[in-house]
Amino acid sequence: MTNLNPRQKQAVEYVGGPCLVLAGAGSGKTSVITRKIAYLIEQCDMPARHIAALTFTNKAAREMKERASALVKGDASRGLTVSTFHNLGLNIIRQEYKTLGFKPGFSIFDAEDARGLIKELMLKDGDLDNDHLNMVQGIISNWKNDQVMPGHALSKAESEGEQKIALVYERYNQALRAYNAVDFDDLILTPVQLFIEHPEVLEKWRKKIRYLLVDEYQDTNNAQYLLVRQIVGDRGALTVVGDDDQSIYAWRGARPENMNELTVDYPTLQVIKLEQNYRSTQRILKAANTVIANNPHTFDKALWSDKAIGDPIRVIKNRNEEVEAERVATEIITQRLNRQARYQDFAILYRSNHQARLMEMKLQHHQIPYSLAGGTSFFARAEIKDVMSYLKLVVNPDDDNAFLRIINTPRRQIGPSTLEVLGRYATERGVSLFSACQEMGLQSQISEAAYIRLERFGKWMMNLSLMAETEDAMRGLREMVSDIDYEGWLHQNASSAKVAERRMENVNYLLDSIGRMLNPDDPSREPLSLKDAITKLILMDLMERQEEEDVQDQVQMLTLHASKGLEFPHVFILGVEEDILPHRNSIEDDNVEEERRLAYVGITRAQRSLTLMLAAKRKQYGEIIDTSDSRFLEELPPEDVEWEGFGTASPEANQAKGKATLDSLLGMFDDD
Repeated sequence: MTNLNPRQKQAVEYVGGPCLVLAGAGSGKTSVITRKIAYLIEQCDMPARHIAALTFTNKAAREMKERASALVKGDASRGLTVSTFHNLGLNIIRQEYKTLGFKPGFSIFDAEDARGLIKELMLKDGDLDNDHLNMVQGIISNWKNDQVMPGHALSKAESEGEQKIALVYERYNQALRAYNAVDFDDLILTPVQLFIEHPEVLEKWRKKIRYLLVDEYQDTNNAQYLLVRQIVGDRGALTVVGDDDQSIYAWRGARPENMNELTVDYPTLQVIKLEQNYRSTQRILKAANTVIANNPHTFDKALWSDKAIGDPIRVIKNRNEEVEAERVATEIITQRLNRQARYQDFAILYRSNHQARLMEMKLQHHQIPYSLAGGTSFFARAEIKDVMSYLKLVVNPDDDNAFLRIINTPRRQIGPSTLEVLGRYATERGVSLFSACQEMGLQSQISEAAYIRLERFGKWMMNLSLMAETEDAMRGLREMVSDIDYEGWLHQNASSAKVAERRMENVNYLLDSIGRMLNPDDPSREPLSLKDAITKLILMDLMERQEEEDVQDQVQMLTLHASKGLEFPHVFILGVEEDILPHRNSIEDDNVEEERRLAYVGITRAQRSLTLMLAAKRKQYGEIIDTSDSRFLEELPPEDVEWEGFGTASPEANQAKGKATLDSLLGMFDDD
């Protein structure tokens, strides 16, 4: 506790009622949460098993649990729950599956699984254009986040289009239930509905979770807000930590107004502001405060720092986007020399992913190593997930999720209605979907044609399983890919022949990798069984994701959204122009406030220097257009900004800058 400032200490020790910790960027909020967990256990004698802390990413939850456990003596932290909202929801469903009417071992549909099911339903009904698939999936997700059930969506439909989407939503939920499955949004929706319909179950969970802490509260959606309110009830044993100025996820349902609702739900709410920033220079914080002050606020705060005033904010206007990217690359080279910095000290942030392409080329040209956030893991690619699902079913016929992914990939004319009946039959019999395909009793439930197709698929998979147990496992796997004409399926569904070929190369690489595990070239390596090889591949996927998180000496390139929660000594923000930042869609939707919060997030990532880049002309849809400076530039404190490329720089200033760089280079040689 001696390392905490007075406000942090107050936030840790306040347990007399509901508490909102308004934590500005870089103000040490994770320390407050972890130390409050330790305080509750050690000073308030609350057993760790009755404390839960919720956040939004597995990485944040992992870090929080490790730090909290390190602060508590012995094994007193045993039983502590630190997880994401969705993991908590999953645990509730797992423990209450009988009340919810699920079989044990229910499946979880990820976004791609859900998209595939919605696509099947839309093609079957034939009423909705497949081009609208993303829109329909987004609407259904928003309905679930807002607790709108299918019947309500149907009754409130104001147009024929909305009515059709509501019917797809209804069929989608029926299909999930028949498949003994939930989707990602259900992991919150289902517990909330369970607690509404079964107060005795809610009471059980309230006794289990007696104190709740929530991180990044400004990012909660409507369903998450309701789940928190249900668990806490009237006791007020709640601490939420958040920053309304960093709420940048409205597009996925986040409601910063949930912070305002706290004052209504809990009139005795204690608001504690963490305003001391441990990250940035005074100038960077002044710029951030001045920009965000243009947004309306329920809770006012102003970040401050006892660090040095620091370098001025630099705003550089370039002729076009190519010059902009070239300038960032040369600036990194120059500043790396001048500041004796590492590449990993520099970050390039941008509003949209397409802005990264030209920047990548310039970094490659100058041989500057970089890491691009948001790359797709090999195992996350659709074609790899398809083939891996076949392999999983070969070695484990009870894997319902794998079965559902591949039963119609490629198409076998086994539609959602047939699968719903199969799902219900499997649930009644207490068997897997694959096993149900082989049972005679199914024949009376579905059409003869559908039964023949399912039976044919089942026999084919059983033959593959037998082959996989022999020395012909690799031949069997290659025959499997050939039998289903997966390459033809890729060509039918890819945007071009080249894309299909690249995806098939990935499949062949996967099969070659399995072949090397089954029959290693190195005689010192023991051959694996197919089951062990597939298990090893799944572990490789997890390790690959962990390696992606390892820090190497590379310039970091990422979107402003992805940068939240991170910090870098030197930050460049690209494209600070109208229609980019703020984005055109947000301007048209009258949502500039969120774009300003996004700019605030970008500014507050910088620890020592901040450079804002823009171009006077930019290519758009094949045409060269004149751009307009972002309105956020006008909101910067002018006394803390150096402008370049706006016709204000003098030749003397340019000469002085060149001399400083040369002196720095000469100084390096002198040291040798």
